[in-house]
Amino acid sequence: MKFKGIIFDLDGTLVNSLEDISDAMNKVLTALNYPTHTYDTYQYFIGSGLRNLVSKALPASNSSDDEIESCFECMVDEYTKICTLKTKPYEGIVELLENLTSQNIKMAVFSNKADELTKKIACELFPKQFDTAVGLSTEALKKPNPFEAIEISKKWNLKPEEILFVGDSDIDMKTAVNANMFPVGVTWGYRTQEELKSSGAKVVINTASELIRII
Repeated sequence: MKFKGIIFDLDGTLVNSLEDISDAMNKVLTALNYPTHTYDTYQYFIGSGLRNLVSKALPASNSSDDEIESCFECMVDEYTKICTLKTKPYEGIVELLENLTSQNIKMAVFSNKADELTKKIACELFPKQFDTAVGLSTEALKKPNPFEAIEISKKWNLKPEEILFVGDSDIDMKTAVNANMFPVGVTWGYRTQEELKSSGAKVVINTASELIRII
């Protein structure tokens, strides 16, 4: 089958945003005199949305719903200020997107990051490549819920099975399976090849250029 569209995850797939996310959350924790975390630790907190990340980053003794909500609001404020400060596309991503654009492959971003932030980062770092960038607007639609992915396929007038879903986490692979799309895992993000395969990845790639061969 010839694939006609690709939906990309954002963090850990298109861009390395680990340091900006971590720095913003650590600033919130420091202001509250809570312990901070290393970048290595934060890579396991990323993938299920910023509210979930805040919940994981807070001390167990200070993780009430009210505390999570308060810290989440502060974290979003801090992160919005710096969300493209250190965040950069992974090696080969810009060239990959240019190649896919030249082939008239439809491309979109679907992230569990807040919708406003997803659109901001996609627009600033990839101003011409994506016709759609969708982030989290309500918890009920968070990946692995396939609703937004299926809506993108409808917008493109493509069958789900004509679309690759590319991501770096188990959540992305489960979203692809739930949407009946072709799951492609990438190893340069925040999770392992084993996790990707066990979550449904049909192909796991190590470099961005390998995606061209699948197309």
